[in-house]
Amino acid sequence: MAALVVGANHRTAPLSLRDTLFVDDLAQADFLKELGLPQAVAISTCDRVEVWTVSDDPTAAPRILDSLARRAGLPVESIRDQIYILEGEAAIRHCFAVTASLDSHVIGEPQVLGQVKACHRMARDSGCAGPELDGLLAAAYASAKRVRSETPLAERPVSIASAAVQLARDLHGALSSCTALLIGAGDMGELVAEHLLAAGIVRLVVTAPRISRAEALAERLGCHAAPFEKLAENLAAADIVVTAVGGRQTVLSSEQVTQALRVRRRKPIFLVDTAMPGDVEPAVNRIDGAFLYELHDLERLAMEGRASREHAAASGFAIIDEAVEEYRRDKAERVAVPSIILLREHFEKLRQQAIDEAAGDAEKATRLLVNRLLHDPSEMMKRMAGGEAGWPAAEELLKKLFRLEDK
Repeated sequence: MAALVVGANHRTAPLSLRDTLFVDDLAQADFLKELGLPQAVAISTCDRVEVWTVSDDPTAAPRILDSLARRAGLPVESIRDQIYILEGEAAIRHCFAVTASLDSHVIGEPQVLGQVKACHRMARDSGCAGPELDGLLAAAYASAKRVRSETPLAERPVSIASAAVQLARDLHGALSSCTALLIGAGDMGELVAEHLLAAGIVRLVVTAPRISRAEALAERLGCHAAPFEKLAENLAAADIVVTAVGGRQTVLSSEQVTQALRVRRRKPIFLVDTAMPGDVEPAVNRIDGAFLYELHDLERLAMEGRASREHAAASGFAIIDEAVEEYRRDKAERVAVPSIILLREHFEKLRQQAIDEAAGDAEKATRLLVNRLLHDPSEMMKRMAGGEAGWPAAEELLKKLFRLEDK
């Protein structure tokens, strides 16, 4: 049975096709049942829609392709160029790389491993998992863990919003005890606020010159809105401040920030100015206890993070290559297990016969056992050496099996 991957991802297919192929959680069971494969998992994320299987069925790949085409409502010919088919070792390496987030649109995204595990769980619940597929995925999880622990793949933020969250953590530690203030309703400010909430911020207050905009945004974010007239009070209570007004005048002056720090007894404030032009007076950066980052600062950190992850990806793929070879070797070695069992059973039978015939004489039992173990192999070696083909190879194999050259 060989590993097989059939699907489309962010490099081979546009978002429009991936959207039509997308298999949501509720549709997973029916989709897998339609495939009719004993062992299969559907990996469906924003980056990719793929079917992973371990099968000896030569019709598996075309059947999966047909199912994907029906799902897209398109002829097979119209999507064939955007679908890849990987078999054997190439498929194994792909599964390992995807699980380790080395094949993602954003390399190192931590949620990918969880997505693969969730899809695997749904396959099991649908009765579409099995020992070979489970073994493949278990090896993929182990290699992903190695990549995360042995490389700096996910240590640096790669987006403006994630850079802002990381800087906030660097200054304040755990964000669960922090209060955040969002000033304005710009898109980038909302995005940073969403990332802060996802990172553990419990209290977020939204304010804006127009209270209606603040209330609408607060409802979307599930937090509190405050009148703009109470800016000074909310500023003094905030550990993290995100500005997103973007007017022609600054919203926060150095005097306002200085006064807020005085009320806070010099407890620091982290400020993120997402507006163009800026909302925060540049002089704020010279105030002790105020840490101001503008968009260009966050963009630089994000670019450095992406470069760092690209560099770490090379080390990650080296680990993947090792894991693929280890998985391949382990599967190959398992082929010998039935023969090993037969050999052990045969030896045990001869051992028991020798013990019974020796009647308690250990030396006699040992001599009988050795003679009987060697009898059939000795006769066969003589016949092969005397004219039957294959003796040189058999002799070499014999030396390897019993390490005769090491003696």
